[in-house]
Amino acid sequence: MTTFYLICFVVGFTLTILSLLMGHLNLHFHLHPFDASAHGLHQGLGHLHHGSSTGSNTGISPINSSSVMAFLTWFGGMGYLLSHYYHFWLLLGLLMATLSGLGGGAVVFLFMIKVLAPRQSQLDPEDYDLVGTLARISSPVRANGTGEIIYSQAGARKTSGARSVDAGALEKGTEVVITKYEKGIAYVQRWEEFTK
Repeated sequence: MTTFYLICFVVGFTLTILSLLMGHLNLHFHLHPFDASAHGLHQGLGHLHHGSSTGSNTGISPINSSSVMAFLTWFGGMGYLLSHYYHFWLLLGLLMATLSGLGGGAVVFLFMIKVLAPRQSQLDPEDYDLVGTLARISSPVRANGTGEIIYSQAGARKTSGARSVDAGALEKGTEVVITKYEKGIAYVQRWEEFTK
């Protein structure tokens, strides 16, 4: 039984280290066969639902790759220590190792739903619709020509090519409203004209 515990510990610990290294190096190799709701933490967190912080509402299953790796590591480590050094009775050692593994997996799962999940946000396509966005001309738009605008979207400052809706010229610094966005070009109208 000592060998079984040692193998569980080595497998769990190795997978944990590999997962951390691959995440740090931004490599994508799926070691997530046990994840019931998504493919690993990175993908699972991308599909979160806002609500209470239980696993079912966050989209993260309690049985996911991270908590399974923690379970294996704690189960194997505790089982090895109890059987090799303390010579616990087989069933009592198995019970204590299982409880230790469940505790380790639960800690990882709670960390995921309490710390990591609330920091994630769901993308809303309406947040990225440019029609109706207020912008400023940063490079003049010539008559029947193209210029450039600066606008804010999702808290970031962005630029885009721009044309006037009425094909007229627009000076640098003019406030405009985007009325249409097509093939990377924003069609804009002066703010004053838009509010009339």
